[in-house]
Amino acid sequence: SNGSIRLHQMTSEYPLMQWNDSTNGQPVIALQWALTRPAVFFVLDASSNIYIWDLLENDLLPVAKQTVPSENVVAMTLLGEPEKTNGLLGIALAKESGQIDIQYVKKKWALP
Repeated sequence: SNGSIRLHQMTSEYPLMQWNDSTNGQPVIALQWALTRPAVFFVLDASSNIYIWDLLENDLLPVAKQTVPSENVVAMTLLGEPEKTNGLLGIALAKESGQIDIQYVKKKWALP
């Protein structure tokens, strides 16, 4: 609820990494690991900002931030086929009106 993100290992109650205020204090609505690239995850906050984290590139801050204009995004999920190496990765965004928006991710964050 405060925008902090913690990375845990299943065998420990203590986080391996913790990023406080990672969304400028906005609650995290959704977080999902990339299906095609294990070091990348995506975060959606309550202000309809999407943050892309690539832990191999920078483990302190997100590598990109994109604001979804005009309408609140209430849910996010990733689309892709992890067994294929074509680097196609999409984000499905559900908006408050019920509209679904699908966007493709740049290959540099999608390729295995």
